[in-house]
Amino acid sequence: MKASMQAKLDQITQRLVELNKLLSQTDVTDNLDNYRKLTREHAELSPIVEQYQRYRQAQQDIDFAQDMALDPEMRDFAEEESISARARIVTLQDELQRMLLPRDPNDDRNIFLEIRIGTGGDESALFASDLLRMYMRYAERQHWQTEVISASESDLGGYKEVIIRLIGQSVYSQLKFESGGHRVQRIPTTETQGRIHTSACTVAVMPEADDIADVQISPADIRIDTFRASGAGGQHINKTDSAVRITHLPTGIVVECQEDRSQHRNKDKAITVLAARIKDTQLRIQQAKEAATRKNLIGSGDRSQRIRTYNFPQGRITDHRINLTLYKLEYIMDGDLEEMIKALVTEHQAEQLASLYERV
Repeated sequence: MKASMQAKLDQITQRLVELNKLLSQTDVTDNLDNYRKLTREHAELSPIVEQYQRYRQAQQDIDFAQDMALDPEMRDFAEEESISARARIVTLQDELQRMLLPRDPNDDRNIFLEIRIGTGGDESALFASDLLRMYMRYAERQHWQTEVISASESDLGGYKEVIIRLIGQSVYSQLKFESGGHRVQRIPTTETQGRIHTSACTVAVMPEADDIADVQISPADIRIDTFRASGAGGQHINKTDSAVRITHLPTGIVVECQEDRSQHRNKDKAITVLAARIKDTQLRIQQAKEAATRKNLIGSGDRSQRIRTYNFPQGRITDHRINLTLYKLEYIMDGDLEEMIKALVTEHQAEQLASLYERV
């Protein structure tokens, strides 16, 4: 292990000792925010320290085996123990390297997930509905909360555009690689000749912004329009101007919200989505600059990039960024995204490690 890496791990170990002391002395009722901050940091550092302790134990096992090898009767056993400990060290060191990789500051944030139709008309809108269900089912598996912020339905029951908010632990870290173009190949229900059609949707995953710390929105920079909502909601929905449209003049970003009967609540939701879109635009510019120096574009945030194909006749799904094909489309459309997400995270970590080695 490199001296710089060991020094970093020693610092983390010492910090965890300090956190244990601080947590034992902190009164939750006095400063709840500070207590949450400390417990969050403790939860982040504990797995690293535990892994480091396993690494040091493996080193001690090697030293002990070398001492045993001095006894001729114990030499064979000592050699086996040494080989086993050295193998563990390699595995533990690789894992520690991954754990020490720079964390995305947005990983713990809730998200806004936006699905928009692309090519394909009504079939694209139906596919958008399928994608929405897929993500909602995955959210259920993760025990996340879901909230529909805005939805524009198509004539056949799909969605032209839909925005949902996902609330839970590390939501952005698990879904941040879903942004991009999603393509579907299947026979539409309206197809009489049995021909396979190709349509597409665009998915955008936006970390929820902290209005104060992340995005400053000046009242002079926005225009707010109200209008009568359309769609489901009974007679009341057409009697008042409850729907809200906010235009951010400097960027041209437009957000509409009409899911709530309250104009005030629709306005609050629209503002949060606007802040997330502005933050997302800034994030994508930064990611694109970073991706320009890499071959892999997993984290580029490029919405125009086709990232995945869902082939229903063959029952397969392919992620083009990492050349991964899984023949379990039915399960994935029902929210079983764990294998796909894990593969993307692993590839991204490998890319980060390669980048670190290039700098050395």
